[in-house]
Amino acid sequence: MAAVVILADYLTKNWALGSLADEPIDLAFGARFRLLFNDGAAFSAGGGLGPVFGIAALGVSVWLFWMARNKAHRGAQIVIGMIAGGALGNVGDRLFRRGDGFLKGLVVDFIDVGWWPVFNVADIAIVCGVIIMIVLVTLNPDL
Repeated sequence: MAAVVILADYLTKNWALGSLADEPIDLAFGARFRLLFNDGAAFSAGGGLGPVFGIAALGVSVWLFWMARNKAHRGAQIVIGMIAGGALGNVGDRLFRRGDGFLKGLVVDFIDVGWWPVFNVADIAIVCGVIIMIVLVTLNPDL
C-alpha cells in the first residue's frame, strides 16, 4: 500500500507541475487544481521547518513499518501503509524538489477545494489513514 500511495503521489505531482505551471484549472463549486509549493508542514504551518518535519516523517515511517510487521489484521497493515506512504511521498519532495540543502525541498500541493488549505495525494493518504485507524482501533481495541 505504501508503494501505491508513493507512486500515485509522485505521478499526480508531476502532472500538476506540468499542467498547472501557467494557470489553475477550475473545477466545480469553487474547487480547482492550483500549483503551490510548501516549505512547512500540513497546511503550510511551520514555514521553513521542512528538515525538521522531514526527519520526523522518516522516523514515523520507520516506526509504522516496524509496527505493521507485527499486525495480523490486514486492515491495520493497509492503513499503516497509507500513512507511511503519504509521509514518504512528502519526504521525497523535501529531498528532491527545488530546495537548497538537506530536506529543504518544497512539497508540491495542488488540490484546492476553496474552503480548506491546498493539499496533495500524500496528504489525503495520511489523513484518511489516520481516520480509518482511529475507527479500527475504536472497534477493536486489541488491534
